[in-house]
Amino acid sequence: MREGVAGLPAGPSDKSALRSYDARPHKPPKTRAHPGDAAMVAIALLDDYQNVALRMADWSGLQKSHRVVVFNERLNDVETAARALADFDVVCVMRERMPFPRALFEKLPKLRLLVTTGKRNASIDMAAGADHKVTICGTGSGGYGGGRGLSTAELAIALMLGLARHLREEFHAMRPGGNWQTTVGFDLDGRTLGILGLGNLGAQVAKIGQAFGMKAIAWSENLTPDRAREKGAEHVAKDELFRRSDVISIHTVLSPRTRGLVGARELGLMKPTAILINTSRGPIVDEAAILAALREKRIAGYGADTFDVEPLPANHPLRSEPRALLTPHLGYVTEETYRGFYAGIIAVIEGWLAGKPVNVIT
Repeated sequence: MREGVAGLPAGPSDKSALRSYDARPHKPPKTRAHPGDAAMVAIALLDDYQNVALRMADWSGLQKSHRVVVFNERLNDVETAARALADFDVVCVMRERMPFPRALFEKLPKLRLLVTTGKRNASIDMAAGADHKVTICGTGSGGYGGGRGLSTAELAIALMLGLARHLREEFHAMRPGGNWQTTVGFDLDGRTLGILGLGNLGAQVAKIGQAFGMKAIAWSENLTPDRAREKGAEHVAKDELFRRSDVISIHTVLSPRTRGLVGARELGLMKPTAILINTSRGPIVDEAAILAALREKRIAGYGADTFDVEPLPANHPLRSEPRALLTPHLGYVTEETYRGFYAGIIAVIEGWLAGKPVNVIT
């Protein structure tokens, strides 16, 4: 593997386009590739922040006949991305790290296959992809790398523990040899865990919480008492969930119905000793409302792995909020999940090349 420049030459403002690695130094293909075409295709793997994509799966089969280029840094805007990806037939994106709007599809006439990890990707303009005759596939679930989501459930519990036991504050106090024991935490045992969205992830978090001795209650728009009971939780009304919970964990998908679902009114119902955990999507929580609640000490803490804008801007007020415990969208960032995702990407590309695309998203 050698360092190289992918796509067209980048200008001074396009430094991110320079951080790429060409897994096999071929010239870009001269002809447009189609499923079933034996010609070499150019494949771009985007946003490999940790530079691990090529060791997480066996790419040797594709590398023998095709050009695989890995981008380690974010392509920050449409123009930068269009210049960097102009020569690629296949582009592979990791979850919602990089948006794919209509404007980008319009600037990539060679693009024929777009692969996203997971079963869906809200940051891809699906209608634009169809208009430009781009096949869009996900890695799906099970054997195609969707994963069970347990890593995100584990992170939600880690954020709960971190806030309950003030781990960030105590770590920073100890590191320079400072004060010894500066805070008093609380046990999760005996507390009420409110699950906002009792699907696959929410049920896993409820199960782990119950192992700590927590009582699980749950609400979502379509949740029934029987379904909640099957998952070991008590079905309650939305307002009751916010009033009773000592910890609330969000596990609902982002949609027009759930955008701003947790706003000033809902936060106002919470106990001043309660904490809120968001490992789902940033916009589900009204950002201005959560900042106000934290600053005014109306809730005890906010553990967040997802944000309205990602990466979170360096000067964002959440970064300096002492009652916020933040992680940079690490929910799915584990070796096991990555191995599934990248193996799934390979399976999708190989199927498309054979004229039999799998996990097509429509």
